[in-house]
Amino acid sequence: MQVTLLNHTPEPEKTVCLAARLCYSDNAIAELEEKVEGIDQAKFLSKILGMGHLSVLEHASFSFGIDGISRVTSHQLVRHRVASYSQQSQRYVKFNSPEFVLPDTIGSDSDKKDRFETMLSSIYSLYSELVDEGVPAEDARYLLPNAACTKIVVTMNARELLHFFRLRGCERAQWEIREMAIEMIKLAKSAAPIIFSDTGPACVSDTCSEGKMTCGNPKEIRAKFKSL
Repeated sequence: MQVTLLNHTPEPEKTVCLAARLCYSDNAIAELEEKVEGIDQAKFLSKILGMGHLSVLEHASFSFGIDGISRVTSHQLVRHRVASYSQQSQRYVKFNSPEFVLPDTIGSDSDKKDRFETMLSSIYSLYSELVDEGVPAEDARYLLPNAACTKIVVTMNARELLHFFRLRGCERAQWEIREMAIEMIKLAKSAAPIIFSDTGPACVSDTCSEGKMTCGNPKEIRAKFKSL
């Protein structure tokens, strides 16, 4: 898996501060921009976000390129609807060799790994045969498994990213999308450290939201995400 931050709103935290100040000021936007330059952005954003004024975060967006995740994970990812996606097409792209994600629970056992890879090799071989025989790739793809690798570009605003990280950074999330979320968090923090200072699952900045399904390790999880 490879996750790249392709682009983001220039000076995202300044943009969010400007939007927030505008809501409570009668100054012209040009004047507000000068004032925002001189404020303690960390203190101001902490106050605004603490008030629950989260709509201002929607003015900062982040675009990620994600390569080498399975269709299992991409199907989970696109359930987050406040986002934009562009995904590699199995209709127009032909796959000449097996590219798949191997879960550790299978890969750690040589017998299970061999059986898994043998089956995938057979699937991809039949896929290639059908394409060579003139079956359109859009029909041959019906054979391809959930393990098949995909590539996707994802754009979310900061508010939705915080929500995404809260759900998918949790130990209750499936391992692959959790690993992807953690890589995204690292990149988001580098671009906007104030906004994403307390990001991660609910237990990072609050109490665990999983009830009886909790992993039971909030201190360890909190320390892990604070150190990212």
